Amino acid sequence: MTRDATRFTVLQRTLHWLMAVAVVAMLFIGVGMVSTVMPKYVPLLSIHKTLGIAILVLALVRLGVRLFRGAPPLPADLPIPMKLAAKLSHYVLYALMIAIPLLGWGMMSAGGYPVVLYGGVRLPALVGQNDGLHTLLWNAHYTLAFVFFGVILLHLAAALFHALVRRDGVFESMAPVPTAPRS
Repeated sequence: MTRDATRFTVLQRTLHWLMAVAVVAMLFIGVGMVSTVMPKYVPLLSIHKTLGIAILVLALVRLGVRLFRGAPPLPADLPIPMKLAAKLSHYVLYALMIAIPLLGWGMMSAGGYPVVLYGGVRLPALVGQNDGLHTLLWNAHYTLAFVFFGVILLHLAAALFHALVRRDGVFESMAPVPTAPRS
């Protein structure tokens, strides 16, 4: 059976949309965490840790699938700077989807806090307890979360640009369901 070269595989699309929901939820949970000291902080932190590790695992799986299966080619008439921006933005997205959870895990470890996921799964500490390192990793985690939010907005804007302005099939390549063929 031949694969439709204009679309990502079902697995790639499923991982993309699953992660999109998880990342958006994570961003809102993170904002909720840093804006409260109420009792709801503890359950938010528990969800944040579990979802963060899930995103890390999914990102690694997704990266492996991407390296193995590749991606549909970009339209031939897409200007070179736009092709470069697409490629670089995907590198940045993958880097952030992996780095931010690792920074959070390292931050908790450096603060002497256990990373316990739902189901009681306890992750090993990535680093030893160190207050200075904890502060450094907290700042990096926090700052990169805002960078990630900005890159996500750019990614969304580019997707909408391809879907509504260029109508060149780029959006359709990752759409969860097939859309009408291009005219």
